[in-house]
Amino acid sequence: MSAPTVERRAVTAAPRATTTDVVVVGAGIAGIGLVTRLRRAGLTDVVVLERADDVGGTWRDNRYPGVACDIPSHLYALSFAPHAGWSRTYAPGAEIQEYLRTVAREEGVLEHVRLGSPAERMTWDAHARRWHVDTPTGRVDARVLVLATGRLTEPRLPAVAGLDTFGGPVVHSARWDDDVPVDGARVGVVGTGASAVQLVPALAARARELVVLQRSAPYVVPREDRPYSAAERAAFAADPGAITALREREAAVLEPGHAARRREPDAVAALRGRALDHLHAQVPPGPLRDALTPDHEVGCKRVLLSDDYYPALRRPHVRLHPSPLARVGPGHVVAADGAAHALDVLVLATGFAAADPPYAPRVRGRGGRTLAEHWADGMTAHASTAVHGFPNMFLVDGPNAALGHSSGVALIEAQIDYVLGAVRHLTAPGAPVLEVSAQAEAAYTERIDAMARGTVWMTGCRSWYVDPRSGRLTLLWPGTTQEFREANGTFSPDPYLVG
Repeated sequence: MSAPTVERRAVTAAPRATTTDVVVVGAGIAGIGLVTRLRRAGLTDVVVLERADDVGGTWRDNRYPGVACDIPSHLYALSFAPHAGWSRTYAPGAEIQEYLRTVAREEGVLEHVRLGSPAERMTWDAHARRWHVDTPTGRVDARVLVLATGRLTEPRLPAVAGLDTFGGPVVHSARWDDDVPVDGARVGVVGTGASAVQLVPALAARARELVVLQRSAPYVVPREDRPYSAAERAAFAADPGAITALREREAAVLEPGHAARRREPDAVAALRGRALDHLHAQVPPGPLRDALTPDHEVGCKRVLLSDDYYPALRRPHVRLHPSPLARVGPGHVVAADGAAHALDVLVLATGFAAADPPYAPRVRGRGGRTLAEHWADGMTAHASTAVHGFPNMFLVDGPNAALGHSSGVALIEAQIDYVLGAVRHLTAPGAPVLEVSAQAEAAYTERIDAMARGTVWMTGCRSWYVDPRSGRLTLLWPGTTQEFREANGTFSPDPYLVG
C-alpha cells in the first residue's frame, strides 16, 4: 500500500451546523471500524469528529523510533478488513497507520470525517432528544453519540519538580519529534514500560550516552519477530481464508495466557519461567540482572515482548538506573536515590492518563451531570458500552474493554457489533430514547468486580489498570476474549429505560 493523501480532503473549511443520525468522536481503529460496519449495513448518516489532522489514533500519535505492535499483525487488524501485506509478524507502527488510512479510504469512512474538529462540548438535549456536539468547525446535532476515543490519547507527565527547567528538549514518547537531536547526545529515558522497551534499543544505536531510569523492572518475554516472505504474503493475498486460519491459530495461542492472570499456579509458573529464562539467557549474573529481576507477580503489569531490550542495556554506553525520577534541573535529572545524571535530551516514556479520560468533563448527560462526575470513583458502564444518565450514548474501547493477554481488537469488534445493533434500534422510524438503567450498570459493575477478585491485577502489585480512587479494575476485562463476546457482543434493549 502506498501512503495515500486523500484523507486530507476530510478537513472542513468554514464552521457549519449539521444534523445527523450518528456522531462518532475519534478516528482511530475503533472509529474507523465502527463506521466501516455502519456503512456496510447501509447506515450512512454519520459524522466522525477527529481532533488531529489525520486518522489513525494511537498509531498516528506514536511515531517514536522502534514503535511497533506487540500483538501479531494479522490478529491486530480488523477481521472484516484483513491485510495480506504485513511486512513482519509484528508490524511497525508506520505500517499500522498506513493500514488504517487505507481502510478508511477504501471503505468510504473518510467521506464522514472532519479533521481538526475536537469535540469541545457534548450535551444531551432532553427536549430535542439529541446530542449537541460543539466543535471549532460547527455544531453537530445527532440522535446517537459514540465515543471512540480510546485510552492511550493523553500523555501522562511525571509529577516531579523542575520539569520546565531542564533547558534541553523534553519529549514524551507519544509526541515524538523527529527533530529532537538524539544522535551523539546524552539521552535520558524515564520509564521501562511497553514504549520504552521499543524505544531504548533504537536510541541506544544513536545516542553517545543513554541513561534509563527504572521505577520497577518489567517481565519481558521473547518477541520472536521475523519478516514475512514474499511467498507468504502472496499466499495471503491469493487466499483470504489463510489469514482467517492464521488469526484463529494466533488467538488460540494467546487465549490461554488468561489463566496466569487468574493466578492458576501452573500457568503463573510457566509465564514467570519464560520471562526469567529470557532474562537469564540475555543478561549474565550480576548487578544488572538483579536490577532487571521483577519484584511483583507476573501478569500484574503488562508483560512486554522484546528480543533486543536486554542486549541494549548491556551496551557499554547504556546505563540502567533502578530508581525513579525525583526531580529535574537545568541539564540534569535526579533519581529518588539521589543520583544525578547530566543529559542533553530527556525522553518521557511514562504512559497515559488512561483511567481518567480527558473527554469525560466535556460530556453532559441528563440533568447536566458530566461524565467525569459520574466517574468520580472510577469508570463504569453497562456492557462496557452504555452509561446510566447518558441516553443514546455508547462507548467503544472504554471501561473494562481491554485485555492483558491478547488482542484488544477482538473486544473492539464485539463492541462494534453491540453499537451497530443499538444504532439500528435508534434510527428506526419512531425510535425511542434509550438510557441504560442504573440497576443494569450497577449489576455489570458488580460482575466485573467479582471476576476481578483474586486475579493478579488486584493482588499482585499496583498498576495503571486499577483506578487509585476506588481500587477497582477499570481498564481491563478480567475474563477471556470469548467471554467478552458472549457478554457484550449483542445489543438487547432489555436493560434500557425507554423514553
